[in-house]
Amino acid sequence: MLRIAITPEHIDESREHLNVRAILEAGWNRVHLRHPSASRRDMQRLIEAVPQEMHSRLVLHGHFDLCNDFNLGGLHLNRRCPKLPPLYNGPFSRSCHTIDEISECREASYVTLSPIFDSISKSGYSSAFNASELKALHSINTPVIALGGVTPERIEALSRYNFSGFAMLGALPWGKSPDEMRRFAESIH
Repeated sequence: MLRIAITPEHIDESREHLNVRAILEAGWNRVHLRHPSASRRDMQRLIEAVPQEMHSRLVLHGHFDLCNDFNLGGLHLNRRCPKLPPLYNGPFSRSCHTIDEISECREASYVTLSPIFDSISKSGYSSAFNASELKALHSINTPVIALGGVTPERIEALSRYNFSGFAMLGALPWGKSPDEMRRFAESIH
């Protein structure tokens, strides 16, 4: 299963780059740099603080023009940034909130589907799918990543459906030290 970390809303300039590094060193596949209110300069500084050999595993949720300056792992389309930049032909993913939306994303490397469980990071953002709806994923060819309320205890439940992986935000210890982040990330298989 793909393991994807999603950064919290605000950048922690003192340690976030260290936690991103810890997650990637623990073997996670991608870190999505979400930060909806960050400036382009803030995002640039964050990327520059991550070792260059890890840049290909970083995915941007905004400031897509930074992909011209760095060898990044892709772009993530969402409600805030719904379209790829002109002439971009690299990998991309997309946020989906219904099973039907997934069929519109055949070109995507993968899609996130949320919320699978009640969200940890967004108050009142409740699970939107029942078991029979999730079983419909078996007929979908696009890789689907479970998002929303994913915790270590819930990962096994995802194996009942056709998820290609999971993404975590709220369960990750972003406010802790890089050593604590690394231990947590290494414990998730």
